Amino acid sequence: SVLRLESREEALTYPKGDVHLAFCWQCGFITNVAFDPRLNAYSERYEETQAFSPTFNAFNQRLAEYLVDRYALRDKTILEIGCGKGDFLALLCEMGQNRGIGFDPAFVPERAPEVKRGQVTYVADFYSEHYGDIEADFYICKMTLEHIQSVGQFVRMVRRSVGERHDTVVFFQIPETTRILQKLAFWDIYYEHCSYFTPGSLGRLFRRSGFQVLDLWTDFDDQYLMIEALPWIGGAQMPPLSQENDLDTLIPLTAYFSQSVPQVLQNWRNRLREYRQNHQRVVLWGGGSKAVAFLTTLGLEDEIAYVVDVNPYKKNTFIAGSGHWITTPEHLLVEPPDVVIVMNPVYASEIQTMLISQGLKSKLVPLNA
Repeated sequence: SVLRLESREEALTYPKGDVHLAFCWQCGFITNVAFDPRLNAYSERYEETQAFSPTFNAFNQRLAEYLVDRYALRDKTILEIGCGKGDFLALLCEMGQNRGIGFDPAFVPERAPEVKRGQVTYVADFYSEHYGDIEADFYICKMTLEHIQSVGQFVRMVRRSVGERHDTVVFFQIPETTRILQKLAFWDIYYEHCSYFTPGSLGRLFRRSGFQVLDLWTDFDDQYLMIEALPWIGGAQMPPLSQENDLDTLIPLTAYFSQSVPQVLQNWRNRLREYRQNHQRVVLWGGGSKAVAFLTTLGLEDEIAYVVDVNPYKKNTFIAGSGHWITTPEHLLVEPPDVVIVMNPVYASEIQTMLISQGLKSKLVPLNA
């Protein structure tokens, strides 16, 4: 959903798949049972980075400072699984003069961040058993596990890579699903995310895969779920954290989501129809996966004039499935919008500031508003 598609025709004819979510009543895991990994295409055209946003960069900076301080990541070896364009790994290495090695099939060498202190090596490949002999003091996997279908096999593979190094910490970050269910955020359900976790299901996965769970927490307006874990090498397991006891909450939440989303979809269609009847130009801000899910789930066409994104690498590309044109914020002055629908409300303040700086008085409508 974030491939750079260079023509509207390519975007409109891009392969599609079904989403059929299933919920495990025993562990709380949610997965798309209709998922077919052959439809995914991770390559250099995969444009996932959010590093052009000051809001996101501030979050990454806080997270890096926290990890460096909490785990004394100075002059250490850090391995990142799914490093994207390498921004976060470079930040950790710069901050603690660390050595880093990052794995991602979508890595683009010419966009590697500069690191003045420390050293980073990137491998444009999926992390696998093939690289299991590479030793590290700290393992990171951010916004990757949700793309993996066989999550148990994957986490157990990471556990085998850690081996018996009992003080090696593993840190994962993924989307938090409780919020998606509570807020009826259908735009956060999309094909390449085949696996959905809450604190309980994530904690249970790691315990069953041979880890001790140190902490579970959320950040970025509770959109991201974090887990910190150590390898379990025998003896008593640490007791479950209080936030892992979420099954009694999840069972009614899944029913609430299933029953309520159809009305949310209808409400949005009515809202967009009203904008159209009033001859208001509507644009989306954020040309990533949320926009793909929003546009394709609602079946939108000319109800949305175009899509704006601060990432210059997305300029003049098109949204998969719907074919909407993506452009930069500068285009707002050419075709000023009456309404700007913000795909992620965490960026609303940043976007409002940019609109004001351009003298635009567009109405801002964050999703969930």
